[in-house]
Amino acid sequence: MAKVAFIGLGVMGFPMAGHLKVKGGHDVTVYNRTATKAEAWVAKFGGASAPTPADAARDADFVFTCVGNDDDLRQVTTGENGALSAMKAGAILIDNTTASAEVARDLFEAAHARGIGFIDAPVSGGQAGAENGVLTVMCGGEPDVFERAKPVIDAFARMVGLMGPAGSGQLTKMVNQICIAGLVQGLAEGIHFGKRAGLDIEKVIEVISKGAAGSWQMENRHKTMNEGRYDFGFAVDWMRKDLGIVLAEARENGARLPVTALVDQFYADVQTLGGNRWDTSSLLARLEK
Repeated sequence: MAKVAFIGLGVMGFPMAGHLKVKGGHDVTVYNRTATKAEAWVAKFGGASAPTPADAARDADFVFTCVGNDDDLRQVTTGENGALSAMKAGAILIDNTTASAEVARDLFEAAHARGIGFIDAPVSGGQAGAENGVLTVMCGGEPDVFERAKPVIDAFARMVGLMGPAGSGQLTKMVNQICIAGLVQGLAEGIHFGKRAGLDIEKVIEVISKGAAGSWQMENRHKTMNEGRYDFGFAVDWMRKDLGIVLAEARENGARLPVTALVDQFYADVQTLGGNRWDTSSLLARLEK
């Protein structure tokens, strides 16, 4: 059992912290900007809550962060009453936020200067993956720090891999989002075409999902897409945030991402339709409007 702090109890962080407490058996203290959510977590899982990130992180062996964006991440780590100000030497900061590679590298340097380990560890698998404890975790950092952190991360993960030095986890998550964007658009167009052609979509998917066209998106989203239901899952606003990070990084490294840029604009169209909080599979709604 380790002493663990978890900062950020959104739709992902809330169940992830729960797995660290229940499945991992760790002594967990949580912090959330909205204190009532931290109180709800303690009521459900036990453990304790703290009034600031620094208070949560004090004396912890491992500190997890899972917040909204780069600015939020800097605030809870290096800002006033940030976690790094209170963490002990030898502890490890593990960031599960989907953020930029730049902020990951900056946090690595800030942690290293204090004798603290750092792993950037964005996740994939969505809210269901977090609730079921089967997330994929893409990590960047030093191998010895990763080996110490991995058994703790395993509490909410199905796959945990070290991708390279600091920032590599975030870069791998960018590859993940590039691939998902193209897959969802292709699936949306396929279903749209099939419906216009008068095909039974359920029968079509039953067949083609067993072949080369099959994907997680097809297996898990085709039914709700066919029914026009999108009030769940990974929000379009979040996907646009992620794709914005991807496209900014591509401008820096010279990668050419024409399909990703186009799908990002398609998601902007979905936002115009009022679908900010719809699941990313709502690209089909844009075609059928």
